[in-house]
Amino acid sequence: MDCLFCKIVAGKIPAKLIHDDEHCIAFLDINPQAPTHFLVVPREHVASLARGGSSHTALFGHLLTTASAIARDRGLANGYRVVVNTGPDGGQTVDHLHVHVLGGRHLTWPPG
Repeated sequence: MDCLFCKIVAGKIPAKLIHDDEHCIAFLDINPQAPTHFLVVPREHVASLARGGSSHTALFGHLLTTASAIARDRGLANGYRVVVNTGPDGGQTVDHLHVHVLGGRHLTWPPG
């Protein structure tokens, strides 16, 4: 498979890992949009949130609880933003589900 995130999960492309478990990995974003910006990526290739189904319910929940735990561990007590871009109009640039977590500064609304 020619998927960037699958290659990172497999260890074929290096990333600054900050979490690794049986269901997902998390790593620092290479183009951070906030002082803290990391991605939580499932080990299983799921193209997008829209491509997931009821069989992915536990996985999707795990991604969010992992994102929350890492944010807490990284000192984001004042808050953070969780973003899941889905499809071309949603700004998804890698066709592998991933959760962005941004924090460490005041984030304005609306985003882009």
